[in-house]
Amino acid sequence: MRLMRIGEPGRERPVAVCPEGRPYDLSGITDDIDGAFLAALADQPHLIPAEPRLPGTDITGQRVGAPVARPSALLCIGQNYAAHAAESGAEPPEQPILFYKSPNTVVGPYDDVLIPRGSKKTDWEVELAVVIGRRASYLDSPADAAAHIAGYAVSNDVSERAFQLEESGGQWSKGKSCATFNPLGPVLVTADEVGDPQRLRLHSSVNGEPRQDSSTADMIFSVAHLVHHLSQYLVLEPGDIINTGTPQGVALSGRFPYLGPGDVMEVGISGLGRQRSVCRPA
Repeated sequence: MRLMRIGEPGRERPVAVCPEGRPYDLSGITDDIDGAFLAALADQPHLIPAEPRLPGTDITGQRVGAPVARPSALLCIGQNYAAHAAESGAEPPEQPILFYKSPNTVVGPYDDVLIPRGSKKTDWEVELAVVIGRRASYLDSPADAAAHIAGYAVSNDVSERAFQLEESGGQWSKGKSCATFNPLGPVLVTADEVGDPQRLRLHSSVNGEPRQDSSTADMIFSVAHLVHHLSQYLVLEPGDIINTGTPQGVALSGRFPYLGPGDVMEVGISGLGRQRSVCRPA
């Protein structure tokens, strides 16, 4: 199943998209695709009836919002691909590096990304986002993780490297939490449709020029490992989002220029869709 939110910011409506691409209105089932709905869906897999019983809807020309509303937490994993750790000048981590982004950084997959005032080092990061569907605390093993995952989406962990590394005071969040710094979507694909999350291709480009091209198979810590690991330190709630790290090919490597106004980022993951974001000055 593919879930979307369609409409202007703050007025999105929930939509389900069938495998053939036909959209259906879910507003008779839920007001929004949020943590409460995802938790209900985890316990009632048939909460959404078969397609013939859903009213069709037209989404042509309408804004696509982030597929999850109001996440209570946006958790991010740093340096989770060995080649990216190397281009960042670091050794591969021995355990997951966790940092937070402000949840209000989440915007739609085609919304503009705002280059912050004073920024000289704004960067892109295509990532697999894991969306939690069932509360997870002190899971016994990574094998338990799957039952707590609602699905997956494309995420762009936009970063301002000077804010992150030079002006941070030791924490990364200053360079991660600027407005619009987390385009998400276009769809939330439920876990049953995705299958193995460690077999997905990630790619990004800037102004049509390739930047990243890798596979989630290259993650240092798998999705199951991350969900289990994080549950030992905090409580994952339905609707929470985990950005699982980015592969090599970012501007921080020194091989590419940083972003500026007018640049166009395109990021995507096989089976999950692609985004297109135009950079504008804040």
